[in-house]
Amino acid sequence: MTTLTQLDLPGIPKLRSGKVREVFDLGDRLLMVATDRISAFDCILPTGIPQKGEVLNRLSAWWFERTAAIVPNHVIALDPSVFPERLRPFEHLLRGRAMLVRKAKPLPVECVVRGYLIGSGWKDYTRTGSVCGLPLRAGCRLADRLDEPLFTPARKADTGHDENIPFGEVEKMIGPELAARLRAVSLALYEHAAGHARTRGIIIADTKFEFGLDGNELILIDELFTPDSSRFWPADSYAPGRSPPSFDKQFVRDYLETLDWDKTPPAPPLSDDVVRKTREKYLEAYRRITEREDIR
Repeated sequence: MTTLTQLDLPGIPKLRSGKVREVFDLGDRLLMVATDRISAFDCILPTGIPQKGEVLNRLSAWWFERTAAIVPNHVIALDPSVFPERLRPFEHLLRGRAMLVRKAKPLPVECVVRGYLIGSGWKDYTRTGSVCGLPLRAGCRLADRLDEPLFTPARKADTGHDENIPFGEVEKMIGPELAARLRAVSLALYEHAAGHARTRGIIIADTKFEFGLDGNELILIDELFTPDSSRFWPADSYAPGRSPPSFDKQFVRDYLETLDWDKTPPAPPLSDDVVRKTREKYLEAYRRITEREDIR
């Protein structure tokens, strides 16, 4: 199957090119296009994953619609046939993977919610007994469900890893009132999505959100509850004390850990088998969560 890993739209100015998304400036709006690129350890891999961009775009759109009552979001339209006329020549490239969105001023905070003790949270706990400065009870095991979800914000970095910061730092950056709103909305979003996913046999171990301001209105931007922004675990094989299998790109990270690679660019290519299995995991997550079969 073919992959879309690079995209330019002649005559349409590109605002930025991220690890996965290409963002085009349409004046009063933006066009976000999810490519099939995949990144790990802050490196974009040279191998794309077929249909990954479509999974990310459609799944984000599904969640944006379901959570609009919790917080407004940036989505204007998903159907290329109603996009501005000058995008019509590119409709075949955009279908399924593009989103017309409101412009917003991004807040400099990545809003992370953790429901389970894994990843950097586990490393932090084993060193300090806390996660991002929030103390936990003694005796927690790897992948344990936390007594309550934790809001653990990070300062966005242009390159490399985002930096975990205490909540007080967020208050200094954007003000106490807006910081409190981010925390409350992030926890509400996680609780809503984790509850739905559980009915579909998926545990959302943790996730991250990005927010922006459209004037004075706080809106949810970027992506939402995708295998790129969240850890998805199959509930039927979950057991604390070990790292669970996943429906997300942790599978790719685990593969890369077996290679003789120092995690600096250029990243190594993925094998055909890893590409196939990663595609299957992304598709299964989408189909389980949405109960849709519109990506084949």
